[in-house]
Amino acid sequence: MDLNALQVRLRAFAAERHWQPFHTPKNLSMALMVEAAELAEIFQWMTPEQSLAARDDPALKEPIADEVADVLLYLLQIADHAGVDLQAAVERKLVKNAAKYPPPQVLHE
Repeated sequence: MDLNALQVRLRAFAAERHWQPFHTPKNLSMALMVEAAELAEIFQWMTPEQSLAARDDPALKEPIADEVADVLLYLLQIADHAGVDLQAAVERKLVKNAAKYPPPQVLHE
């Protein structure tokens, strides 16, 4: 998946509809939260086991995929409008997480 190409497509999609004035980091982040809530709503009353099994349920697979895609698309737009290099940001964050959350030490007796 070419994230830069997706961002270009999303910019063109918004421009064709004259949505640019509304596509600010603030508005896009609020829209992202709405889409994340719609994703959470699918799983809201499931047990942990049911949520794991949802991947094999044909009635849930497409709605889950749609909401995951919406979240990703809004996230890409936020990064684009905020000038975030996603690849660099992800690499930096993985390094930070590894330092912050090292694997547990195995104690040998």
